[in-house]
Amino acid sequence: MSFSSTIRQLPKALSSLVPAALLASNTVLGGTPPTCENPQLSCRNTTAIADTCCFNAPGGQLLLTQFWDTNPPTGPNNSWTVHGLWPDRCDGTYEQYCDPSREYDNITAIISAAGKTDLLSYMNTYWKDYQGDDEDFWEHEWDKHGTCISTLEPGCYSDYTPQEEVVAYFQKTVDLFKTLDSYAFLAEAKILPSTTATYSAKEIEKALAKPRKVDVTIQCNKNGELDEIWYFYNVRGSLQSGEFVPSDPDGSKSDCPAEGIKYLPKVPISSNPTPTTLSTATGSPPTSTSTPGVPFSGRGTLPVTTGGQTNGCIISGGTWYTSGTCAGFTATASGEGFTLTSSKGKCAVANDILTCAATVTDSTVFGTVDGRLAYNGLTSFYTETVPTGTVQAQVIVVQKATVVEIGWKSL
Repeated sequence: MSFSSTIRQLPKALSSLVPAALLASNTVLGGTPPTCENPQLSCRNTTAIADTCCFNAPGGQLLLTQFWDTNPPTGPNNSWTVHGLWPDRCDGTYEQYCDPSREYDNITAIISAAGKTDLLSYMNTYWKDYQGDDEDFWEHEWDKHGTCISTLEPGCYSDYTPQEEVVAYFQKTVDLFKTLDSYAFLAEAKILPSTTATYSAKEIEKALAKPRKVDVTIQCNKNGELDEIWYFYNVRGSLQSGEFVPSDPDGSKSDCPAEGIKYLPKVPISSNPTPTTLSTATGSPPTSTSTPGVPFSGRGTLPVTTGGQTNGCIISGGTWYTSGTCAGFTATASGEGFTLTSSKGKCAVANDILTCAATVTDSTVFGTVDGRLAYNGLTSFYTETVPTGTVQAQVIVVQKATVVEIGWKSL
């Protein structure tokens, strides 16, 4: 979900100031943001602050806002996505579109010219427009909100390079977003996407407040479906280099009902797991869901694929092994999915780790998506590293360096 804006052109008044290389090269922008000595915390000052290059005013409280779009599904199916970074006046009101001369229609080119290809790549995954026009969405967020952040004024930089404040805005927004894994925060409280479960506003807000120890604001659509979260910060210093201090909402109110809030999945859930998952990584949305238990049916092995190549398999304890003989597993239909059992015992995801052992009393009910093992509807599992020789690797459901998928080979 985003707010569309009309197509704009690079302001003619600035066109003569923008070197051609800025729009085409990988040159890193070279200005210096303000140096702030003993800066005050925004929204907590008792007297007026004259230096708005080191003190965000009047938009002193910054909101990092996130979307959960399910119709159509937008972004990774196990991650919220970025909405924007908004300056509020410390009372819930705000300015908008503060500088028409700095409204741009080339955000992608600006970021690319700054050499920030990693930033752009991340935005292409996690800062998505539900209508498919990411560039227009990014332009809207900068034009409406970014131009109203006082510490990003061009005059605050020494040796200012045109548009470098635009890059700073998007970089800071992404940096903050990476610290706010809403999917994991909710999952830890056993609040998971579901087509049937509902939740209260209090339990959702409590789960999201716990990691930061301050409240958040949640938003719902007209059907009572959770679709947005607002995280609040006061800032000590500038946006570019200041300290972002988590804070309670400044007056912004939730529009969600007190009870019966839906948290819908972005893709159909093909399994019925009971353990909590804290998965935070990007996953490719599945294109189809197989009949429960097929091909995971009867006896078979669990070959592992990473980087598009099959490399070893899951052995009887639930670990990944790249040498030796693959273990046999029994897949048994259960509810909307199936359970797995090895010679070691029942298999489950316990404390985020795939484990098969005699001590496992409650089997996890897995699903299958495109012929791959699925947990919570997701086919991505993770390990710290690729095992070699006699080394085995634990398989977990939280993001780590190595992404693996698990298939089925009938015996």
